[in-house]
Amino acid sequence: MPKTAPHATLAAHGMILAFNKPYGVLSQFTQEAPHHRTLAEFGFPAGVYPVGRLDADSEGLLLLSDEKALVDRLLNPSNRHPRTYWSQVEGVPSATDLLPLERGGLSIQGYRTLPCRVRPMHGEPDVPPRNPPVRYRAAIPTSWLELTLVEGKNRQVRRMTAAIGFPTLRLLRVRIGRFTLSGLEPGAWKELDSRERRELMP
Repeated sequence: MPKTAPHATLAAHGMILAFNKPYGVLSQFTQEAPHHRTLAEFGFPAGVYPVGRLDADSEGLLLLSDEKALVDRLLNPSNRHPRTYWSQVEGVPSATDLLPLERGGLSIQGYRTLPCRVRPMHGEPDVPPRNPPVRYRAAIPTSWLELTLVEGKNRQVRRMTAAIGFPTLRLLRVRIGRFTLSGLEPGAWKELDSRERRELMP
C-alpha cells in the first residue's frame, strides 16, 4: 500500500490533494470491470473527487478536491491555466516538425487545438521506470518532449504528437500552474498547503 499523508492533517472542507497517479490506474473511484485499478485503493479521504482526468495509460499529477469551484478555474480553456507534460515519442522530431503544435490549429476529432509550448528534452528525464516498461524497438529511436497546454481534451497530447507523425509511448503530467510533482512518488498523495495552493493557482 502506498504511503499517504496522515488523515489527521486534512481539513473537513477545502481540500486539494496532489496524487502521483501510476500507470494503469483509472481516474475514478468506481471499477468498470473486475480487473480495473481505481483511485479507491489509495486511501483518499471521503468527499474528494478528481479535478480533470488522466487516462489509465498516462501517469503523473492528478488533483483531487472537495472544492467544486476548482473545476472551472483549472479546466476551462478560457482561464488559460497551464499544464505541463513530458511525452516520450517514437522518433526524434525537428523544430520544423514541432511548429504545428506551437502554432495551434491542429484538427483532432473535429476540434482545433490552441497553441502550446513545446521543447525537446535533452536525454532521459529523471522519472521512475514504468511498470510495464514501454515497448523497445532497436530500429526506432525515441525522444522526450516537454509540452505545456492550456486545455485538456480527451487524450489530447497523444493525439497531437500522433498528428505530426511522432506517436507518444509514455506520458506524464508533471506540473499544473507552478506546482510540480517533485518528491511525490508514484502512488503517493498529499494535501497542498497554502504555499502550494498559490503555486497551483497563481
